[in-house]
Amino acid sequence: MTAVDRCCDKTRAWVCEAVRIIEADANRSADTHLLPFPLPPEWNVQLYLKDESTHPTGSLKHRLARSLFLYALCNGWIVEGTPVIEASSGSTAVSEAYFARMLGLPFIAVMPRTTSQEKVELIERQGGRCHFVDEPGQLYTESHRLAGELGGHFIDQFTHAERATDWRGNNNIAESIFEQMALEPHPEPDWVVVGAGTGGTSATIGRYIRYRKLNTRLAVVDPENSVFFAAWRDATPGLTVTHGSRIEGIGRPRVEPSFLGQVIDRMIKVPDAGSLAAIRLAEDILGRRVGGSTGTNLWGAFQIVAELVAAGRSGSVVTLLCDGGERYTHTYYDDSWLSAQSIDIAPHRHFLGEFLSTGHWPTQS
Repeated sequence: MTAVDRCCDKTRAWVCEAVRIIEADANRSADTHLLPFPLPPEWNVQLYLKDESTHPTGSLKHRLARSLFLYALCNGWIVEGTPVIEASSGSTAVSEAYFARMLGLPFIAVMPRTTSQEKVELIERQGGRCHFVDEPGQLYTESHRLAGELGGHFIDQFTHAERATDWRGNNNIAESIFEQMALEPHPEPDWVVVGAGTGGTSATIGRYIRYRKLNTRLAVVDPENSVFFAAWRDATPGLTVTHGSRIEGIGRPRVEPSFLGQVIDRMIKVPDAGSLAAIRLAEDILGRRVGGSTGTNLWGAFQIVAELVAAGRSGSVVTLLCDGGERYTHTYYDDSWLSAQSIDIAPHRHFLGEFLSTGHWPTQS
């Protein structure tokens, strides 16, 4: 019988060293903070923001990028010199470019031409290259084409996000949230509120809640021009839409393989004007700018807080501060951009002001 050895000692040694480098980076990084969001104390409801902007690459996607690289390395998909390709609207690509540079690998982000210039510059600053497409539906085809042409690996966050992360613990975001909540007035949150881009974060948290036998429920917020809400509501996973989300990092034109609707207890559709009004409100209250997906999270979290208040219930709600607003200076924080997009946030700003004053959330906003 003939034996075939596909892995030389040099290749295995490089992969082992690559894993060590990534784990050393994680070991140098402290966990992210859990910040209280000020609400009227008489409500007896606490709202917390898990501040993922403090990762080395500035966003929630740092966790995902680390997991995706480890997953690809340990599966033998990435070896020394492998070009890494990703389909990303920005933040995931920033984080993956960071890890690719750390390992000395070329990195290409395939992204919509409408991605904010700030994110493009962050990717390039990390040593990555940006490859633009005109339509969101071209992202996957072009990523596969480039991987084949260059002999590279399409890391494919949308397929692998839910399986690359250890949902049982290992300092994933769910375990971190619940450990940090341990000494709070209501340590087991009534709700955790997150958005969905790949679906990996909601899958991790939803699984962890069940694994730890917790009573916490999971709500997923979905922006305009995204398919997740309708597909989940109507149980039509094959549903697609033609336009991409204006809220970078969340919302998709198709239901991604990593989106596990079965672990979600509730979905909330959020108007883009509501998301962007919420980030302006957050800037006023927190004294710092946050990204659009954080605004979407806040809109959904505020709605749930209002329901707890209306029911006379005490409790806690946790959501995510996904990234900082400095990445969106020329889009979400630019009134001329809002005008060009025909987005009027003034009514939604007023609506949120009324909520914070009264705790009331009308059925129709």
